[in-house]
Amino acid sequence: MTDLIVERSGPVVTFIRTRSAARNAMNPEGAVALTEALLAFEADETASVGVIWGAGGAFCAGFDLKHAAQAPGGTPFGGDLDIPEGDADWPRGPMGPTRLSLSKPVIAAIAGPAVAGGMEIALWCDLRVMEEDAYMGVFCRRWGVPLIDGGTVRLPRLVGQGRAMDLILTGRKVEAEECLRIGLADRVVPHGQSREAAEALAHDIARFPQGCLRADRSSALAQWDLPMPEALRNEWRTSAAMAVEEGIAGAGRFASGKGRGGDFGAI
Repeated sequence: MTDLIVERSGPVVTFIRTRSAARNAMNPEGAVALTEALLAFEADETASVGVIWGAGGAFCAGFDLKHAAQAPGGTPFGGDLDIPEGDADWPRGPMGPTRLSLSKPVIAAIAGPAVAGGMEIALWCDLRVMEEDAYMGVFCRRWGVPLIDGGTVRLPRLVGQGRAMDLILTGRKVEAEECLRIGLADRVVPHGQSREAAEALAHDIARFPQGCLRADRSSALAQWDLPMPEALRNEWRTSAAMAVEEGIAGAGRFASGKGRGGDFGAI
């Protein structure tokens, strides 16, 4: 049993973790299941935006430390997950999809805790929608468990080095209001509404021309590794074809009267 349900609403795919008795803590079976489900989403040409949500009032409480404590031979993550040199295929991360580079956006719908490895899954997502009483934090700090699913890389890029060091070194609880203030969350919604709000946001994003949207997303992610001149070249190479393929058609819709005055209701 993988404790994962995948539901579909048009172009939006929601991945529901149902290991609620363990606050949706991750074990190797769950990590494999979530990774494979997201790869299937990536390969599905009719799917545009993903949402990850944890049932039972918890996004994810990190890796299952009870499982780790009982793992034979010091292999709590379910196999050799070492990252190879060169162009060899990478294995999944301990928490599952945290090493994937998808072409499509994924939104984290966060209720309750998104801590330790659960926070790293949320950081992997493009956007984070948090309930007002949800929280994040490097809670693994207190147990001597390091961040090994991209947390030390993505957190500084998202909130800046100083704030990231505060969270990494102290392991303190970061409530939704602070997450929003420092850029760790993108939306804060009332209790019990994270999934609904994230799926509504996903549907809004899915309405746009997807080639252009994915090209802009790809360029924004790639620029971190590039000097400014090469980043600008990459933006042009990534997006110029979309300006012709989708942009001209969009200009025609605008010329016909759609979307005037910032109206996104009929585009």
